[in-house]
Amino acid sequence: MNSGIKIRAGGAADVPAMLGIFDSAVVWLNERGITAQWGTEPFSARAKTVETVERVVAEGEPWIAELDGRPVGTLTLTPHPGAYVAPAAEPERYVRFLATHGRFHGHGVGAALLAHAAERTRLAGVSLLRVDCFAGSEGRLVEYYERQGFTRTEPFTVGDWPGQVLERRV
Repeated sequence: MNSGIKIRAGGAADVPAMLGIFDSAVVWLNERGITAQWGTEPFSARAKTVETVERVVAEGEPWIAELDGRPVGTLTLTPHPGAYVAPAAEPERYVRFLATHGRFHGHGVGAALLAHAAERTRLAGVSLLRVDCFAGSEGRLVEYYERQGFTRTEPFTVGDWPGQVLERRV
């Protein structure tokens, strides 16, 4: 992990930077032939996606990872999942919109954000941290979350998009 990563609280003013991170992640994924995860169109060009990001940021705790003062990753913690996943039967924190800027993959940005999310969850007196992700592409993203201490729970599908919910006790 890169020790130069600083994580700060975000807010509505960070939405443009967050969209820039998502847009670069789409390019990074597409360059590797992964188009089914987040599509091929930039997040910033999708009005409904921008509205969803703005809503999730407003209802949750957005966090921005920075290297040398530059936003390089983001996630938002909410007290519930998106509408496509059933809430847990106990209090939880849910990781939404985790992304690393395409130029900073492999620098530990995602791991630092997930460790921060686990600590924020623990400090809130909540013991369950959940996340969902794309389960296609040979399950590489699911395996990434497992390396970060999460375990698989239930799979789900939205249209033809295969997903996996994972959880971590903190």
